[in-house]
Amino acid sequence: MTNDKGQVLNFATSKLQTLDICVIGGGPAGLEAGIIARRLGAKVMIIDDNPVLGGQLIKQTHKFFGSKAHYCGVRGVDIAGILSKEIKDLGFDVLHNATVVGYYDDDIIGVLQHDKLLSVKARAYIFATGASENMLAFDNADLPGVYGAGAVQTMMNVYGVVPGKRAVVIGSGNIGLIVPYQLLQAGVEVAAIIEIMDKVGGYYVHAAKIKRAGVPIILKHTIIQAQGRDCVAAALISKVDGEYECLPGTEKTIECDMILIAIGLSPLCELLYQAGCRIDYIPELGGHMPLHNEDMMTTQKNIFVCGDLACIEEASTAILEGKIAGAKAHEVLYGETKQGKEIAQQAKRELSIIRSSPFEQRIVSGLSRLKPH
Repeated sequence: MTNDKGQVLNFATSKLQTLDICVIGGGPAGLEAGIIARRLGAKVMIIDDNPVLGGQLIKQTHKFFGSKAHYCGVRGVDIAGILSKEIKDLGFDVLHNATVVGYYDDDIIGVLQHDKLLSVKARAYIFATGASENMLAFDNADLPGVYGAGAVQTMMNVYGVVPGKRAVVIGSGNIGLIVPYQLLQAGVEVAAIIEIMDKVGGYYVHAAKIKRAGVPIILKHTIIQAQGRDCVAAALISKVDGEYECLPGTEKTIECDMILIAIGLSPLCELLYQAGCRIDYIPELGGHMPLHNEDMMTTQKNIFVCGDLACIEEASTAILEGKIAGAKAHEVLYGETKQGKEIAQQAKRELSIIRSSPFEQRIVSGLSRLKPH
């Protein structure tokens, strides 16, 4: 194997490490799952491919809303710090900058960390690998200056890099509304948000902030071309009809030096294919994903999922799913405990309350399609 410079890498292979529960992914769901399992007495390891824990939280500078139990009024980056401190206080084994590259026979995973190939075997696994950004096909979509909105959020909020001066955003889900507001805070002009549907897709609280800032949200339009010679210079958009087909003669050019794509996420379930979990396509939940029950257990009894891998939702629900996965993974290994049962039941009740909102009906519809084992 070679690195990106073409240099041959000579891997040192470690001895097999064994443990109770291995959590793959250090975002809000994975961290909470690990914390609960560790509190209940399990030996837990967290594997994450970033230098710091927190996942999406480390780039979220906005304050959460909801209840105090779900970190209302706390910025995402601060929540990452709270969870990371608890991980440290509980004495976790954590592998940073480590990527799980395969799930093999006898429930062994291969982990690549720097120049070492590690072998890990756990009695139970909790996958919290998150999701990847969806991209969109249009003319010149490969021009420098076309980004995923989440990638721009990472560049700005994690690395302090402002990637341009004037942006056009495609998609008005929560990410498509939050990132433009953060761009404005960084001194970047946001020319417009383009939405193919006839209504905004994200929460009103985010859309209201954008509207107050004077950013136009152009509904029933889509992008058809990125214009520019060596990099993005403008976005060509068009109005669409009821079948989402572009209407000739309605094209409009918007000058910009970056185009942000914010049209949703897809669960990262490749490792679950290797593990033999059943994968179905459930568009309401984000696409292809491992089937799982209300205990977050997949069709493999020792494998649990939580967070965006289980349902593209918000950090609050990801944390609650992590609580359930951590408690139930411990239960599979050690049997039911009063504390573990109460943790899972309370998390399920809170999830039910959140999902009773009219905004969550798409999620509820998707969850109803998760077939029982």
